Formats: sequence, C-alpha cells, structure tokens
Amino acid sequence: MSITRRTLLVGAGAGAVGLLLAACTPEPAPAPTRTKTPMPRPTAPESVPAPAGWLRSTWATDPYSLGSVSYLPAGVDPSERERLAEPVLDRVFFAGEATDSANPGTVVGAVDAARRAALALIAAAGDTERIAVVGAGAAGVIAARMLTDAGHDVTVFEARERLGGRIRSEVDDEQWPVPPQLGAWLLSDDELAALSDRLVDISDETMTFDTATGWTAEGEAATVDGAAIADALQKAESAASDPSIADALAASGANTDDPALAASLAWLAAMTGADPARASSWYPPDFPADTVHGVTGDLITFLKEHLDGLDVTTASPVVRIAYDDRGVSLRLGTGEALSYDRVVVTAPLGVLQKQGIEFAPALPFAHRGAISALASGFVETVWMRFDEPFWTTEAAIWHVVGGGGLIRTWLNLQPATGEPVLVGLVGGADAEQFAELSERDAAVAARASLAFFAEPAADEG
Repeated sequence: MSITRRTLLVGAGAGAVGLLLAACTPEPAPAPTRTKTPMPRPTAPESVPAPAGWLRSTWATDPYSLGSVSYLPAGVDPSERERLAEPVLDRVFFAGEATDSANPGTVVGAVDAARRAALALIAAAGDTERIAVVGAGAAGVIAARMLTDAGHDVTVFEARERLGGRIRSEVDDEQWPVPPQLGAWLLSDDELAALSDRLVDISDETMTFDTATGWTAEGEAATVDGAAIADALQKAESAASDPSIADALAASGANTDDPALAASLAWLAAMTGADPARASSWYPPDFPADTVHGVTGDLITFLKEHLDGLDVTTASPVVRIAYDDRGVSLRLGTGEALSYDRVVVTAPLGVLQKQGIEFAPALPFAHRGAISALASGFVETVWMRFDEPFWTTEAAIWHVVGGGGLIRTWLNLQPATGEPVLVGLVGGADAEQFAELSERDAAVAARASLAFFAEPAADEG
C-alpha cells in the first residue's frame, strides 16, 4: 500500500538525523540577480507567417532545471564527474548525466549513472531499506525501478507536477501530427544503439533526419562541417593550458568572423548545450553528425511503465537533505520532514549549483568542488506549425549561415509527417538568451531566424 506523506511524517522524528534537521543551520543566501543587458525588441519579417501552432522550452529559467545538460569548461577534466558520483557516507548517492564520464549530457549517460548509483546503494544497504529518490526524470526512474526490484521500499519525489524531468512530451493530436518534444529526444546513431544495447526502449517511434543543407541570404549552400573546429582542437592539444574552443579557434588562425564557422558552432551548441566561449578544447563535446534520430510518441509512457507500483509524489520539491551515518532526512518545500535510510539525488547540475537543495552538513569539499567546476549547458527547442509551407527545400536539417538570427538550426518535419512543422534548436549562450524572452519576443525571434528560407514579401523586396 502506498504510504502517504503524512504517514511518513509521523514516523520521522527520532535519531541524529532528526536533530540535524532541527538544528539552526542558516539557509543558503539567494543568488544575486544578474543585471541583464537591454536588448532591442525584435520584429518579425512579413515573409515568414505567424505560426498556427507554437510551443517552446525554457529549461534555462526553469527553477527545477536551470539548464539542460552539463559539459566541461576550459581547465576542468572528467575526474570532476567521478568525484561528484562518489557516495557520501554510503547514505547520499548522486546520479544523472553530470555524474557519467563516458556519456555525459545524454540520456545514455543518465541511464548509466542511475544504474551505477543503484548498484552502489544495493551493495551498501541491508536486505530491505527505505530509500528516497529525488527526481522523476530518466535517471530517477531507472534507479527507482532497480532499487524496488532489489527489494527496497522506494519513494520518488518530483518537484514538478508532472513526471519526466527534462524529458517532456506534449500530446495534442488536434494541433500536432506528432507530440512535440521539448526536452531530450534527439539521439545520434551511437546513442540509439547504446539504449538498445541496454534494453532501454524510450519509444518505438522514431524519425530520422539525415539530409542537411546550409542556407544563406542567397539560398542553398553547403552544409556545415567541423573541420575548422577539429583542426583547432588538435592544435590546442600542445597548448600550455586548456583553452576554450573559441580561444583555440582564434589561436589556430581560423576566421572567427566566417558565417559558416558560426553556423558550425551553433550546431555544436544546439546538440550539446556547450558554450564555445567556455567549453574545454582538451575535453570537448563531440561534433554532431548531420544525421540524428528523433524519438517521438509520448515518452512519458516509458517512465510510467517503469514507475508502475512505486510510490511517486509529484509537486514535492526537496529543499534540504540532512544526513549522518545512520540515515537521511528530507525536508520538502511544504515544510514536511521525512526520514529514510538512504537517498539517490538526480537533481540537475544547475539546481545543485544554485543550492536549490541544501545539504546538512555541507557536502564534502570534493563534491562541492565538482559541482562548482562543471558547467551547466543550455539547449532550448521551439516547435512551429504553419498553415502552409513558405519554404521550398525538402532537406531535413537546416543550418542558417549568416544573418543575425538567434536560432541557427532547424529541423523540417514536413517530409516525415506530411505537415508544415519546423523545430528550432538553439544552444549555449543563445539558448539562455532565448529562454529569457517573453512569448511574444521569442515567437518574433524564431520567425526572424527563418527569413532566409522565405520569399521576400512585396514590401520587403
């Protein structure tokens, strides 16, 4: 039988952990508000019509994400991920893509990290223990299922009112030919094969984007490639210290004003979240191929199947975790305090960096150092459905070369769905800027980014 939060609260009072929660530990100071540079309000070109359907993500400003993926900034190496993955007193276990060195920033990394954390907890635990899992995204769901199957009593806490974490499907058959995916849904060939090898079937529906083109103000152009970036990274290997990708490009003699190079960097950022001005050139993200697979359908179905029979509590953000060698105690945003034997924390890196969860006592220095050292990357997605197509190309991947558009990567769903649907992808610092726009300004910015693909309106030409 599912135990309610109130029932858990009644039994949560004894032991050193209860004393820890009652202690007068100061609350973390709120992060200072960043001064934003005023931006001119964008205007939409008349040649690009207003969409009939519109959805977008705002992971950069979502208080339960504060980013999309993690990456290594210049001067940081993968060992920081391993430090973050270390259990604390065999009571607090961390999972999520940020703790995986082999496949960071991916669903595969989230799955592998969840399995590692679950196995480590099982090895440390007794026969049947009460376990809390913080987060109902891919990592939390996989860890919860493994721990339940191992005989433990598991409760999953999700801050949002929905499951999925940074996986988000919007099902609306009347408005969209396929459910818009606003989170993790694009996979490379290797990632798709890796999930299959791990018997993780997120969805049995996929669409493949494997025809790419560049597009300038003059029309179709060569697609982007990573040659200049690869050359810069190779030369940076002999540098005295680890430069950012942008600095490595400048040092290599690359033309940093080249619109084609800017489009290549935008593609890299859109698929990895990494900001080239910050990302390590010694440990860079892989340059994405011009073939990606979109997982479609309602991806939340996969998560619900794995959570079948588990106690899941939504709209319950965990704001404090107290721990000692006898157990852990969680404080929810409602003020409720609940005790468990151990906890698996799958909160995104951005939440940990902004102290969205307070730990008492403070995490070990190595963990705090790792959280500070890693970088939280940004990827935002916008879905636009039009009454009629205004473009002529049948290519599935569009790279905008030149111009001042904020979104330089687009996916054309018309060949796969038969309906005029475009999906914009923006990463890095541009994604952070896009997330901060109002809905009106975001829609205008998206339309402006598509100007090269439309025939100029009579009063524009």
